[in-house]
Amino acid sequence: MNRAFSPLLKSIFVALLAVSALAHAADEKAAVAVKADPAKGEALYTNGDATRNITACVSCHGAAGNSTISANPKLAGQHAAYLVKELTNFRTADRNNPIMSPLAKALSDEDLKNLAAYLSAQAPKPGAAKNKDTLELGKHIYRGGIASKNVPACAGCHSPNGAGIPAQYPRLAGQHQDYTAAELTNFRSGARTNSPQMTTIAERLSDKEIKAVADYIAGLK
Repeated sequence: MNRAFSPLLKSIFVALLAVSALAHAADEKAAVAVKADPAKGEALYTNGDATRNITACVSCHGAAGNSTISANPKLAGQHAAYLVKELTNFRTADRNNPIMSPLAKALSDEDLKNLAAYLSAQAPKPGAAKNKDTLELGKHIYRGGIASKNVPACAGCHSPNGAGIPAQYPRLAGQHQDYTAAELTNFRSGARTNSPQMTTIAERLSDKEIKAVADYIAGLK
């Protein structure tokens, strides 16, 4: 019986190999097609795209992603994977924003990757802590957490110097105080829901603690 079926099994095996090879070739072709292009990302970031009614990102986030408006985040040096994730989330209710959501929906997946590739390669300009009265509190929260509230140290995920961990946790170092405080408040209120971990942590922080850790983060380098 084995000898009778061996030619058929051999034919099936060869056919499966051929299908597998074609699928692999298609995957490789797709990977090449979606490879990020920083130059295209820079052009879109700087000039926008009038044909698609896409506003230039530079008007809100500053030259090379170094925002000078405290309510708008600095994007320079941010991890590419994180930028793609957040822009994708802006398309959903997880991070609904009256300005960013319409813009994100107008961008293609290729646009997202191109923008992220460009911004992640830019040098971030440092920030500075401003409130010396809360500096120690912010430092304590960031480095050691708040044991009595079961709040973990921010450094555990975002690294001691605020560099973050690529593809997992964003870079925070030098970020505007106002922006960081606003986002922590949004996590606490449920206005932003795209990180269950951050929602749980922010719910345990007071306004004073949020402002203190946001100020400390601004001074990280």
